[in-house]
Amino acid sequence: MKTGRETFHLPPSWWLSCLLNSSTKTKIHLKVPQKASLAPGEGDRLKEKIKTLDFIFLTILVVITLLRPRLVRTLQVVDTGYLNLVFYQEVFGTMLPTNKWSCLVTGAGGFLGQRIVHLLLEEEQELEEIRLLDKVFSPQLLLEFSELKHKTKVTVLQGDILDEEFLHKACQGVTTVIHSACIIDIGLWRRKEIINVNMKGTQLLLEACIAAEVPVFLYTSSVEVAGPNSYTKSVRNGHEDDLLESKWNNAYPYSKKLAEKAVLAADGQLLRNGTVLRTCSLRPVYIYGEGSVFLQNEINHALKNDKIFARKSKGSMVNQVYVDNVAWAHVLALRVLRDPEKAQSIGGQFYYITDDTPPQSYSEFNYEVTKEWGFKLGSKLGIPVTLLYWAAFVLEMISFMLSPIFIYEPPFNCHLITLTNSVFTFSYKKAKKDLGYEPRVSWLEARKKTSQWVGTLLAKNRENLKIKAP
Repeated sequence: MKTGRETFHLPPSWWLSCLLNSSTKTKIHLKVPQKASLAPGEGDRLKEKIKTLDFIFLTILVVITLLRPRLVRTLQVVDTGYLNLVFYQEVFGTMLPTNKWSCLVTGAGGFLGQRIVHLLLEEEQELEEIRLLDKVFSPQLLLEFSELKHKTKVTVLQGDILDEEFLHKACQGVTTVIHSACIIDIGLWRRKEIINVNMKGTQLLLEACIAAEVPVFLYTSSVEVAGPNSYTKSVRNGHEDDLLESKWNNAYPYSKKLAEKAVLAADGQLLRNGTVLRTCSLRPVYIYGEGSVFLQNEINHALKNDKIFARKSKGSMVNQVYVDNVAWAHVLALRVLRDPEKAQSIGGQFYYITDDTPPQSYSEFNYEVTKEWGFKLGSKLGIPVTLLYWAAFVLEMISFMLSPIFIYEPPFNCHLITLTNSVFTFSYKKAKKDLGYEPRVSWLEARKKTSQWVGTLLAKNRENLKIKAP
């Protein structure tokens, strides 16, 4: 038997075995000899039999190709004498939906989730359906989704991440899941709710995916699963091999850490249909951009202080990342997880997601994106960090002692003081290497877009003040 572009002299049964074997070559050539020594009168009968066999063979071939299209890239049936057909890859590409897939996005109504949805619709041409899951969708967002003019089917699923039956229905028939739903809160008094949603909700969604034989699960984690654990210990340009882990018992970092561990531990699990579950986790740093609730809260506090941001720390340095760049990292990670040849290389891995925004303190960052509108950065430092930390400790003890009779939420806690007074920066080199991640939006453009959004907030604030004025 010869290889390359030469001719194979093989029976149709060999073709069928090739189609059922994943090692089928890219191009196959078949040639059936036209001449044979036949008794008089047998030629016509043989021709009819071969025509019938050709038809049966072609029918089976098409059916198998429909069921397993990836196994056939280019088929050339060359000069059988009775069946002269040529099939090219382009024909299969246009006639058969070989790369169609679907995706469930949890937290789709949130700040990051919305951007992930829009980017998937813009970038993924073969996306057949996208399901948007969240507990609450704003009326404006529902209207926006209903007006989307896109070939991808958009399905809105409003429900609770802790509802097992709802999750199982949501996962039926999808091929990928992006889990970005969570509660972000650095306070003390929503602990049970935060752990239920962030940790138990993730476990329930994983179980639903396994039951529905969904082979790809991408988790949105947080840099807080790595720390910082102390404002006295610096981490500069940290990377995945450092294996940093948060020691905090506060609900948000604790729940995200345990949820991420469950997701990564599930990688490699064999599903009932014979496929293998591939999981991956992304750890974005502080996310900013148009629509950021946290940035909006800081702006509101500054407005009450004559547009001055309090300088909360000296020497603090952390990463900030623009929301569209985080969404882009999700799209890229999903592409790798969907590729059977690459998925194993990132399965069970986590990646820090940053961009080219200059590392700086939170106060300095707030000033950078608002200074165009007259905001200022306070010139004086407040109470020393050490005193603040011990004051936070005392307030936490008071909150604990009062808990049987009264709910007291301290204005700040030890975890918050550590977050805002640490040197804690990371590199995205591994994401660049494994995912092909490069920030789509530069720091200058991200700052400009965010600043323009700040302008709209100030305009709305002025309108509200006019309405409230007597």
